[in-house]
Amino acid sequence: MSAQSISTHEVSAHATVAVSFKLLLGLYAIIPACLLLRLFDNWFWHDYLQYNLPSSPYHFILFQIMFGTPHIIASAIVLVSNTEYLNHYKRHVILMTLAISVAYFVGNLFIPYRALYVIVASWTVYHVLKQQHGIARGICRLPNRDYNVVLWLSVAAGLCVYIGIFLRQGLTADQTGWLKVVATLLCLALTVSTIKAQHHVHTSFGRWFLWSNVLLVLSSFYLYVQQYYFLAILVPRFVHDATAYVFYVSHDYNKHHAQPKNFIYRYAERCGVHVFVVLPVISFVLAFVLQAYGDTVVNAITQLFFGTEFYRVITVGLLGYLALMHYYTEAFTWKGDSPYRQFITFKK
Repeated sequence: MSAQSISTHEVSAHATVAVSFKLLLGLYAIIPACLLLRLFDNWFWHDYLQYNLPSSPYHFILFQIMFGTPHIIASAIVLVSNTEYLNHYKRHVILMTLAISVAYFVGNLFIPYRALYVIVASWTVYHVLKQQHGIARGICRLPNRDYNVVLWLSVAAGLCVYIGIFLRQGLTADQTGWLKVVATLLCLALTVSTIKAQHHVHTSFGRWFLWSNVLLVLSSFYLYVQQYYFLAILVPRFVHDATAYVFYVSHDYNKHHAQPKNFIYRYAERCGVHVFVVLPVISFVLAFVLQAYGDTVVNAITQLFFGTEFYRVITVGLLGYLALMHYYTEAFTWKGDSPYRQFITFKK
């Protein structure tokens, strides 16, 4: 999800489980945890983790199943399983589907792969960090200018780290060096801007939130420079995905626990499955099935009926479509006037 500015005083008449800002802040404990792993690896384990962790999280399927894909699927389930939401946003979904289709064909025909990758990566990084800064803004109450400066410096630095990790095999040594220099300067500018911006934050809790988001980028950059690529991606990915699930599960509990309002929760109630676990279980199972077997099944079917195979229809085509749709719809489905928000409230 991609939260807008959120107030701790917002209350919904439908909500019985509140999203806890302390819980959301606690998710940032992944930052010191990963930094300690890096230090212990150097002090006690002779850099075992550095040499044995995957150089990219996408090198093995377990990471894809645990992070990224499940919360994207969960977001799609929330939208399409509640008919009033789908009807409310039907026009947006149709137009975005057309836009993605056009962009896919135009991109493949006219845009170099690396440029296309950077465009999608930019949207990914923006989506991840905008969610966290949007939530924190309700606590920090930063002026627009300071908020935007901190946000965009975070996105720019985060994009450098993202490119440095996922495109590094296609970069020359000079390009990698320049990328690290640019990222260093952006991180310094981000730190200075945050020091300036924190004077507008009048509570220690707000300052904790502000700096936690900044450290999300700074720690990822540090781990990238130290060549702990897995941990560098894990830090923001974990915080983003776990935060999204806090919202999704809270929403679904408040909407469905008293009286299930869609077929998923009516069936879950008959099976005695608690509301809290329904969406996580379904989304993780679907992520596993689609990632592990989706392309194989589709290729078997197309080979049987058409005598040919298609390139990664599920893992690139379907999941790529869902990811882009997720980035788009989450920018407005959690705004204050959204039907989603009547089932969300907050507490410190």
